Amino acid sequence: MLQPILHYGIHCIGPLVIALLFFRKKWKTAYLIMLLGLLIDLDHLLANPMFDPNRCSINYHILHSYYAIAIYLVLALLKSTRLLGLGLLIHIIADAVDCSFMLL
Repeated sequence: MLQPILHYGIHCIGPLVIALLFFRKKWKTAYLIMLLGLLIDLDHLLANPMFDPNRCSINYHILHSYYAIAIYLVLALLKSTRLLGLGLLIHIIADAVDCSFMLL
């Protein structure tokens, strides 16, 4: 029960906390842009099976690969793409937490 709460909590509440703490004047816009990080799950459509509860998505799906994560880090460092990069990294963190439960 803890795994889905943490996973979806990080996906939804993580961007909200960052938006409220660091982008107060435009928190709604910042929150929505960071939520766009959820779109990288579209790469699950390329997998067979599309959903496997026992599969770690980190470095399995193309948009969850280590190369993609490096790009997301660069996006987060650049001012013009910071919000999108942060949203993508928060998504990866949520998925990494999910993967850590598979090790238990």
